Amino acid sequence: MVGPVGADAADIIATAQMAADAARVVTLRYFRGSNLNTTSKRTDFDPVTAADREAEQVMRDIITARRPDDAILGEEYGETAGTSGLTWVLDPIDGTRGFISGTPTWGVLIAVRDATRALYGIVDQPYIGERFAGGFGTATFNGPHNSHALVTASNVELSEAIIFTTFPEVGEAADAEGFQALAQHCKLTRYGMDCYAYALLAAGQVDLVVEAGLQTYDILGPLAVIEAAGGIVTDWKGGSAMQGGRVIAAANAEIHARALEILSKY
Repeated sequence: MVGPVGADAADIIATAQMAADAARVVTLRYFRGSNLNTTSKRTDFDPVTAADREAEQVMRDIITARRPDDAILGEEYGETAGTSGLTWVLDPIDGTRGFISGTPTWGVLIAVRDATRALYGIVDQPYIGERFAGGFGTATFNGPHNSHALVTASNVELSEAIIFTTFPEVGEAADAEGFQALAQHCKLTRYGMDCYAYALLAAGQVDLVVEAGLQTYDILGPLAVIEAAGGIVTDWKGGSAMQGGRVIAAANAEIHARALEILSKY
């Protein structure tokens, strides 16, 4: 399938940006407030807030109005069928635990995919006003202090690598074991950054992000941005990461191969 080009690609980008703008307004109205109306999806506390639900709904409304033939898959409201062959994948607040804790490391994730690949993605951090976007031949950062192209780091040595994860909060014991086996070869390990870690990788600040237990809406937005910036995102065996699961994001193919030598054993 040939991806959208020209006017259609421009319309996808414009629609995604509008959806991200609208989700910013909603999430900032709730962030660090007392009216979150938090519930849990599971007994082990998988939180969802009023902000999650309202932000996804406002994004759905914009996408449906502008692109009624596209499908939508969202974390909070599931799947709406379409006929165009394109699907919008939405995570209104990735990092809800961080959101309810007041840390500015959560984000709004938007992706557009066809049958085989992510075409365009956004990772937006409303509170600090940073937006990372990539696809259709561009990878861009826009923030309160500057705007520039996104380019991943060129480091290829594990001994100099900065590695991020959300472990031990996310994933099983065996997943954490694989991560620790890799992290012991790296220079610096940081935890608990959710989608913001992927944004930093796209910006050239870090070299590796390794996670497990992800859903497709957790990874598609970051995947599109990182690939557009020159990085690589796969599962721990080197296959597609589009459905989530165990994921490794790397700044370049060389450091990805070095890390995969370790992770693929787990």
